[in-house]
Amino acid sequence: MLSETKEKAELTAQIIAEQKNTVILTGAGMSTESGVPDFRSESGWWRKIDPLTIATAEAVEENYTLFHEFYSNRLSALSDCRPHEGHYCLERWEKTGLVKLVATQNVDGFHQEAGLVNVEELHGSIQRFRCHNCGVEAAKEKFMKKSACASCGGKLRPNVVLFGEMLPETAWKRSMELVEKAELVLVVGTSLQVYPVNQLPALTRGKTAIINRDETFAETDFDLAMKGSAKEVLLYMDNYLKNAGF
Repeated sequence: MLSETKEKAELTAQIIAEQKNTVILTGAGMSTESGVPDFRSESGWWRKIDPLTIATAEAVEENYTLFHEFYSNRLSALSDCRPHEGHYCLERWEKTGLVKLVATQNVDGFHQEAGLVNVEELHGSIQRFRCHNCGVEAAKEKFMKKSACASCGGKLRPNVVLFGEMLPETAWKRSMELVEKAELVLVVGTSLQVYPVNQLPALTRGKTAIINRDETFAETDFDLAMKGSAKEVLLYMDNYLKNAGF
């Protein structure tokens, strides 16, 4: 299985090198190797808490104490986590002109922390904060202290997309446009269960590849499917690209 994964990783890297027009879509599996809990695995957040009771606009309005506790715990859990080598592989590929965009479902900001510039956060950012009522930006310290909005007195929240909310229009539109034009769409660490992001790979006229530790039941929809950790498979690709002169 390892040799098969490595072989497919090198084939994917060959496409990246030849086409120089890759869009990468990342999900929770890209961040778990940095120590960030995911959502749908046996140890994930949603196994412990029903998301529809907490990650919603209604929770902000009607059960703010629980909402605030959940997100402040997530922020505390992130404080000791850092980007891993796989994040830096993507940064290097972007710098050498191989990758045009990283569209991510992750809200941790690790891609930007690793130095990536062309990133679209499809589910927002847990590292930025705003008033739920008037939308005015706020500092992290204000949210953590459970302060009210300085502008209108409303409740502060992370700038993430909650269940039932629309995706950021600019991020979604740009991701769609670049996926449609891509020669390769590489999906890394996502189960492709969340709509509408799970529709993105089907928009490309180019090749598609997926890396995931667990079965997603969508592998047959991809030209290349690699089972393994995001970091390890990306490092296989990076070694190939370095040997190829990139």
